[in-house]
Amino acid sequence: MTVSTYRVIGMACGHCAGFVTEEIERIPGVTAVAVDVEHDTVTVNSNRLLDIAEVRAAVEEAGYELH
Repeated sequence: MTVSTYRVIGMACGHCAGFVTEEIERIPGVTAVAVDVEHDTVTVNSNRLLDIAEVRAAVEEAGYELH
């Protein structure tokens, strides 16, 4: 299992967290997503090493920016 934490800019509420979670969960291999809106972070558990481009695309699809 791989655990990665990313900084996501623009999230302000639980709805934002839900959008980001939904898009990241679509990435093959993702097993869990935890969003901390207060600290602008997303922690992703997966059964493989994720390509940063996959995560960036999912976050952007949700309407936010990966840093």
